[in-house]
Amino acid sequence: QVQLVESGGGLVQAGGSLRLTCATSGIIFSLNAMGWYRQAPGKQREPVAQISTGSSTNYADSVKGRFTISRDNAKNTVYLQMNGLKPEDTAVYYCNARNTNGWGKIYDYWGQGTQVTVSS
Repeated sequence: QVQLVESGGGLVQAGGSLRLTCATSGIIFSLNAMGWYRQAPGKQREPVAQISTGSSTNYADSVKGRFTISRDNAKNTVYLQMNGLKPEDTAVYYCNARNTNGWGKIYDYWGQGTQVTVSS
């Protein structure tokens, strides 16, 4: 059974920091690209940061220079360090694991989400 469990969300003042953690089980973590997405009220879910199996990273323009994604294959865990938080970062943050098999079929797994609220 695949499980992705996010933690670390909460309420923080603008300019503050949070570190999100996503602990996984039931997948071969090292073979999965990992990502963080977020969804604000009334908006579509959007990608925030991704890290490949080789630890290459990609960020949304809105978080570049403020957020850092990292992974620990020994702990089957991915992190999102968020600094310089802004009220517009307020959203539910979701962890994603993505694996593509040899035939190109994509497997996506999602966590339940963790709320991040940034007050002005």
